[in-house]
Amino acid sequence: MALGTRPCSNAGLFLIFSLLVFITFSSVAEGYNRLHPRDCSPRCTYRCSGTSHKKPCMFFCLKCCATCLCVPPGTYGNKQACPCYNNWKTKEGGPKCP
Repeated sequence: MALGTRPCSNAGLFLIFSLLVFITFSSVAEGYNRLHPRDCSPRCTYRCSGTSHKKPCMFFCLKCCATCLCVPPGTYGNKQACPCYNNWKTKEGGPKCP
């Protein structure tokens, strides 16, 4: 062993490995909600299944999905899962996406 060098300890290796795993899974989670446009229709059908106003819900959901490539899970709420979908507002300031 050369002077001034010392091998990595197990704790150092574990830290580096943990960091790599975290970076990998954070990028996977970031892309989790991104859809292809062809996936919008089934997601919006489920999203709008709980409302009595299916036509307008589907119209706006499909429009939002085509732009944001994301539909929140469930039939109501959970919009924080799709920031674009959540932040798109009407001219009056209300939510555009169902």
